[in-house]
Amino acid sequence: MISERALVYPNVRLGKNCVIEDFAIVGAPPAGHKPGELETVIGDGAVIRSHGVIYAGNRIGTHFHAGNKANIREENDIGDDVSIGTLSVVEHHVKIASGVRIHTQAFIPEYTILEEQCWIGPNVVITNAKYPRSPRVKYELKGVHIMPHAIISANATLLPGVVIGTYALVGAGSVVTKDVEAETVVAGNPARFIKRMSELPYSEPR
Repeated sequence: MISERALVYPNVRLGKNCVIEDFAIVGAPPAGHKPGELETVIGDGAVIRSHGVIYAGNRIGTHFHAGNKANIREENDIGDDVSIGTLSVVEHHVKIASGVRIHTQAFIPEYTILEEQCWIGPNVVITNAKYPRSPRVKYELKGVHIMPHAIISANATLLPGVVIGTYALVGAGSVVTKDVEAETVVAGNPARFIKRMSELPYSEPR
């Protein structure tokens, strides 16, 4: 179902049983491109909530969910069963694998890689510019790489280029300045090793 008050640009391919709510925009042309110049593909069963904006050139799998006012920039690769929460921002040229959950008001900048089933909590900020005002900043962006099943808890900040290992857990409010090993828990500012995931009362089955 596509609302009469939604705006779907030319060259958007929607799968079966998609829902696009009032005032959502799909296929918006990014700067330097004309309407319909970049193909946008969204798989079956997508739900795009009201006032969400999805720019052109995205390739999105099945059963995608975008919350109210979510903003997804151009030319991203997004897998199946991905959820992006209300007011979250995904910049361009991001890779999001299947099963990823991004909660409310998260910021995912250019060149971030989110692997299968990783979990991004509310208000998480990922960064990619070590020196934001440097003359060459746009040429030296370095994305964060979050490995499968890693958990980034609420209000955490990840600095440019860090790698979060498989099944790792970053505690709420942490500032991650260096790579996090697989299956470890880190917390604090700067984030430091706390314990192994296997030492928690509950750890996700492998």
